[in-house]
Amino acid sequence: MPGVGAFFMTNLVISLTILALILVLTMLIVSIAKFFKVRFHITVQFITKTAIFASISVILYVVPILNFPLPIFPSFLKIHLDEIPAFIAGFAYGPFSSFLILAVKTLIKLPMTSTMGVGELADFIYSLCFVIPAAVIYKFHRNIKGAAISLGIATVIQAFAASIITAFIMLDFYVLVMPGLNIEGLLKICKIPDLGWTFVWYIGMPFNLLKDVMVVFIVFILYKRLHKLIDRINFKERR
Repeated sequence: MPGVGAFFMTNLVISLTILALILVLTMLIVSIAKFFKVRFHITVQFITKTAIFASISVILYVVPILNFPLPIFPSFLKIHLDEIPAFIAGFAYGPFSSFLILAVKTLIKLPMTSTMGVGELADFIYSLCFVIPAAVIYKFHRNIKGAAISLGIATVIQAFAASIITAFIMLDFYVLVMPGLNIEGLLKICKIPDLGWTFVWYIGMPFNLLKDVMVVFIVFILYKRLHKLIDRINFKERR
């Protein structure tokens, strides 16, 4: 049955690809940890588990069908869910795990960039503003209430930071590095009369709030199912 054989081969290739990705990410994580001269003890389990979450994040970030624009927003703004694994890992293993995941998935995506690296840099900065505050707050309030508060605060921080940085820094930088693009062309894409605060209130803020609420909803649902496991991991880490 050729259909069964093709199905088996496809899944085998996917499985081997994911395994190879985990190995590559493990080496990248170790290298980044050494580069920043991390002073706390990093266990093999920490590296391996962080690499697994990073692999999931990379898949969610680089697979085109998992990154999609919405018709009501400019096409360069896309919904992507790659921050979800970073949130879960941050709750389970701490903020540094989240940072490594975000750094690694950005490095993996850079060779495939279509925005001269501007989009990847922006995503990295915005994800840091989103994930790291939640992981830090949860570190001191390890329960469902703490998770809800941390996710709520992180949503507000990210929505404002991403909207303002995009409007006043990233869009100008994007125009600077992208050949053939100018402010007039960008305004036509955005369908607004000017950038700055007009972009913040009519495009940046609504888009970021919508995306963040989607991500936070999924993270919280997953957290409610996994929080006992996360608490057990945190207990072992403290021993």
